[in-house]
Amino acid sequence: MPASTAVERVLHGLVDLHCHSGPNPLPRRFDHVEAARDGARLGMRALLAKSHHHNTVMDLLAMKQQLDGLSTQVFGGIALNQWVGGINPYAVELSLRMGGRAVWFPTVSSSAHVEHHRSGGGFPSPTIPLSGAQTDIRGEDGEFLPEVYRVLDLIVEAGALLSAGHLPSDDVLALFTVAAERGVRRMVLSHPNFLIGSDAARCREFTALGAYIEHETSMYDPEVAQARGGPDVLMRWIEEVGPEHTVLASDLGQRGRPMPVDSFIRVGGALLDLGLPEKDLRMIVRDNPSFLLALD
Repeated sequence: MPASTAVERVLHGLVDLHCHSGPNPLPRRFDHVEAARDGARLGMRALLAKSHHHNTVMDLLAMKQQLDGLSTQVFGGIALNQWVGGINPYAVELSLRMGGRAVWFPTVSSSAHVEHHRSGGGFPSPTIPLSGAQTDIRGEDGEFLPEVYRVLDLIVEAGALLSAGHLPSDDVLALFTVAAERGVRRMVLSHPNFLIGSDAARCREFTALGAYIEHETSMYDPEVAQARGGPDVLMRWIEEVGPEHTVLASDLGQRGRPMPVDSFIRVGGALLDLGLPEKDLRMIVRDNPSFLLALD
């Protein structure tokens, strides 16, 4: 059996928890419907449409007729950046009760991301003028804002996914600790070695609280100009944290970058070549994200 066919067989039924399809003020290669249609090439079971700027649930409801009948399901959620009012329980309540499956704590307006911009990092220029402001989860006394607790309770009520967004590592640990105490069952941290500042030892503290560690194909795909390392780096992370606590997503959709399906095939194939068992690759692309998205 050719290697590409073997990889596609292992990846069949995958769930992408980190798809940046449009519409969006940042330039996107495809919209949510096109993402789902392309996902059918790998028998993609579902994808989670993420925007740093707005509640994607409303996009999906507006596209319902186009999405109905497609084999890949598309789900949405809300990121708590300044464009939705920051840590805004009312916006979270609306998103989740309209069918949202995920709440991302501050991403591009977190202190870690703002500092990243100051040090020379950044995203492509938006297609419209946008103001920027930092979104904090703590008050002047250093304690979590009351709104944080309300948001966590809404996540529990909906059985939704809590993402730590781009919060600094110490804030992630504090957030996951409180979330676990309040009954949040689904938690994830994205790209720990980009922006977040977490090593494998700290990530094991997160997984001890029930969280999963998400890595993205875009960070390890040789065809992505800003990849953070080769698949061997990803393989070490999987070995150190464990496939049972790991998720592989794409973080793709940006104009000029690969299609998620192609990136999954390249990175998944590289992991198999490095010796990752097929059952472990299925776990990190299918089983773990299916649980986090409450598909089963």
